[in-house]
Amino acid sequence: MKKVLKVIGVILLILLILIIAVLAGAYIFINQKFEKMQKVEIDKSDLSISEEIEEHLEEYRNIAIFGIDSWGSYETGDRSDCIMIASLNETTGEIKLISVYRDTYVNIEGHGFDKINHAYQFGSAQLALKTLNENLDLNIKEFVTVNFEAVVEAIDLLGEVEIEIDKDELKYINGYIDNVSKITGKKANKITKTGKQKLNGVQAVAYSRIRYTEGWDYKRTERMREVVTAMLGNLKNKSVGEINSFIDKLLPMVYTNITTNDMIPLIPNVAKYNISTSIGWPYKTEGIIFDNYYGIPITLESNVIQLHKEAFGEENYVVSNRVKTISEQIVEKSGYTE
Repeated sequence: MKKVLKVIGVILLILLILIIAVLAGAYIFINQKFEKMQKVEIDKSDLSISEEIEEHLEEYRNIAIFGIDSWGSYETGDRSDCIMIASLNETTGEIKLISVYRDTYVNIEGHGFDKINHAYQFGSAQLALKTLNENLDLNIKEFVTVNFEAVVEAIDLLGEVEIEIDKDELKYINGYIDNVSKITGKKANKITKTGKQKLNGVQAVAYSRIRYTEGWDYKRTERMREVVTAMLGNLKNKSVGEINSFIDKLLPMVYTNITTNDMIPLIPNVAKYNISTSIGWPYKTEGIIFDNYYGIPITLESNVIQLHKEAFGEENYVVSNRVKTISEQIVEKSGYTE
């Protein structure tokens, strides 16, 4: 049952703070809102971000979003079964959502090669961020973590999201609705037809959990990003009072290292922020069974090159020596190469 813990709306918690900041125009007000969140400090000097990567990605603020397999604790011991990166181009205002598939086979410092979602289990957000940076050549210093309760609540507060349901999804969604409804204690109607329809929190979370159609987990992460985009559309139509109420109810469910001072530099350009691209990573994988199922990136190096081209506009990107070495080790262990 704990597999329902999927993040599909957390990036909105960041964006709405920016909107509130513009409307209210008061540092004290913003600070009061941020104080509602559960805060933790991250050692930013131990996130494996090289000077070269900092230079390559200086225009991009990358924030990790984790959905953990837990009801309460946000510390170690819980897997991040949903991993998303919100990449904000601070020059253009473009936001790209990058879903990292949870079974991706990577190197986790101190634990060897394993599924990427185990990094949070082994070392909470600190190790999860470091693992993303080391294996994808990124500069992530900030994170937001929530569980499924926050997701359902966020959708219900913002309003139903309009989603297209196809015939394959219809086969599975009602089973998930029963499961989510039982755990949350919230009732929801069954979906009886295909096509565009409005989904409440329980229904939308159920939709985002579907993984047995064509595309499996890759398609599931696409559904998550689809719901995020729909929620953002609903947010833009809310009044100041509605957004304020939304913040007050949701932020206590958020665990993060983002502070008021971290957000202030973004405020002047908030009006131009817009989700422009949805990416699933790695682009090319092959399943393998060792002691468990793993998704082998084919290869890690080429997948990282493609990510930097598509997400960051780096046409001739050359991976770091660290990524090159990890990639070669994965090829040796799996036997999979291009």
